[in-house]
Amino acid sequence: MSRIGRQPIELPKGVGITFATGLVTVKGAKGELKVPVTTELSIKEENGSLTVTRPSDSRTHRALHGLTRTLVANAVQGVSSGYQRNLELHGVGFRAKLNGKVLEMTIGYSHPVIIDPPAGITFVVPDQTKIQIIGIDKQLVGQVAANVRKMRVPDAYHGKGVRYEGEQITLKPGKSAAGGKGGKK
Repeated sequence: MSRIGRQPIELPKGVGITFATGLVTVKGAKGELKVPVTTELSIKEENGSLTVTRPSDSRTHRALHGLTRTLVANAVQGVSSGYQRNLELHGVGFRAKLNGKVLEMTIGYSHPVIIDPPAGITFVVPDQTKIQIIGIDKQLVGQVAANVRKMRVPDAYHGKGVRYEGEQITLKPGKSAAGGKGGKK
């Protein structure tokens, strides 16, 4: 049996669950999320917690068991406390600011990079070199963070670019460190 799928999902106060065929709707203080689930698995609510059970030990049911439990648990956490990804800008003159809800970044191009947030996502810029991406959908928050980082991926030689908070970039040695042709002698 799946170790993840076996674990119950604790429901915090203020979080409500409704079941429909192939769909679980989770409502909380921060919003509402709909999670598509397969009709082969069953989800039951008992004593303030949810349990996901599978009908057999077939390979497909085992794979869907842990996945379904994790998706529902992510939705429960999202509507109760939300998700956040933090990004950092590294480079001379690299900075970010908000114009209303729109994120505007100066990251070494001849023009500012402007990113309009999708529905359900909020940008916060506490400092010129820090960006917070906040939302209730874990997948959407991670995807938007990846899209913002993709605007200027950290350079392998200088480390300049947009990084996740705490991300370590391994820098490559330059020509002079190689010691071959073209290097200082």
